[in-house]
Amino acid sequence: MFVIFLAAGHYEWWGYYALMATVGEVLGGYLAYRMSQKGGEATLEKKVGRLQAQKVYKLFERFGSITVFAGAILPPPFPFTTVVMTAGVMQYPRRKFLPALIAGRGLRFFAVAYLAKIYGRSMIAFFSRHYRQTMVVLIAMAVAAGIGALIYFLWVRPMKQRKLR
Repeated sequence: MFVIFLAAGHYEWWGYYALMATVGEVLGGYLAYRMSQKGGEATLEKKVGRLQAQKVYKLFERFGSITVFAGAILPPPFPFTTVVMTAGVMQYPRRKFLPALIAGRGLRFFAVAYLAKIYGRSMIAFFSRHYRQTMVVLIAMAVAAGIGALIYFLWVRPMKQRKLR
């Protein structure tokens, strides 16, 4: 998000912002990778649950570096920390992990910064002109999502749990 605002505001520095975001993400990802190497499976399963961890283990066994690369490109809410921790838990080789992480995060941040350089000013101008309408739409979407979550957690989910018993 900050890369977008910075590249849109100071478009001549877009490459620098993308590089710094990539470096920060790679350092953070490597730190999580190293910590999960020491923590083991119990740490990962405690964080994400056994079922989710098993799914990621299978992805790693089948695709390896492609899992890291694809996860590094995808934006939130994709649980990328789970992928990084799984690489550490499975003792995935650092010489394969780091290039995939650098390539994925680099591609993502350079693409975002470049697009912000090109379209950022016009997007900021658009939202500045239509501030009230944008806020009304965002608030309406948040209310609808809240109502949907209430319906799911108070009605749909309990019905599914009763059927499983």
